[in-house]
Amino acid sequence: MAAQSALLIGQLAERAGVSIDTIRYYERRRLLPRASRSAGGFRLFSSETVERIRFIKQAQEIGLSLDEISRLLAAGGGARECRQVSELLRAKLRELDERLRAMRAFRRALANYLAECEGELSRHGDDARCPVLVEISLGAHKEKKR
Repeated sequence: MAAQSALLIGQLAERAGVSIDTIRYYERRRLLPRASRSAGGFRLFSSETVERIRFIKQAQEIGLSLDEISRLLAAGGGARECRQVSELLRAKLRELDERLRAMRAFRRALANYLAECEGELSRHGDDARCPVLVEISLGAHKEKKR
């Protein structure tokens, strides 16, 4: 590695937009290639490592785990690997669809609770009893009786 293209860990962290601890963690997880060492024992990273870290962060942002990213980084790029990536992405889409369904159901529940609260407040003003808190406390009370 040419001396001018070698980056110290702090320089790498700054260019990649991550912390030094993140780089060390990625090294421990073997997501980054082993860094060479300077005569003084400092890790020296290639400039390509910046792009690799950016790839890891982007993959995390779309919902891939570090284990999944590790499998992607180990892939060679041929048809076999492309099929593996395709299946990984298909599974991730199924997972996201399920999470979206759960989030929509939760949103409906929250909207219903909000409507109950607003209805109680409009009917009873300062004498209102929050129906959501009443329901939650009754639910907790039922759980204790089981």
